[in-house]
Amino acid sequence: PVAMNAHDILEIAPGVYSILVDGSSFEARVSGDRIEIEGHYFPILAEDPRRWRGAVPAAAHEGRAVLTASMPGKVVRVLVELGQDVEAGQGVVILEAMKMQNELKSPRAGRVTSLNVKLNDSVVAGATLATIEQAG
Repeated sequence: PVAMNAHDILEIAPGVYSILVDGSSFEARVSGDRIEIEGHYFPILAEDPRRWRGAVPAAAHEGRAVLTASMPGKVVRVLVELGQDVEAGQGVVILEAMKMQNELKSPRAGRVTSLNVKLNDSVVAGATLATIEQAG
């Protein structure tokens, strides 16, 4: 994964983007459910991390829950503090990715035992943002 800032991506025409990665410029064309970069096609998988995924797994009710970034982005708000008690579904961090803001919520009730990001941090997909542990 490559960490990028919002200023590294510029829409130059509808569905056409100029992307700067490590000093090199690439043109990306978005069409339907895929992106083309230099003749290579990549599928687009749009996933809304705010969407409920059915039944809550048993692990969400006990032990430790680790909140991770589902995509690369920039931290635009931190909604909790280290040591704060949170409820399941409570907002923890807001990430901006691809010009959209996504509120990442606590998967369980508990206490914030680690908070690994701060305002304006850039994160890569899979980065640990916070850890929530069962209070008590």
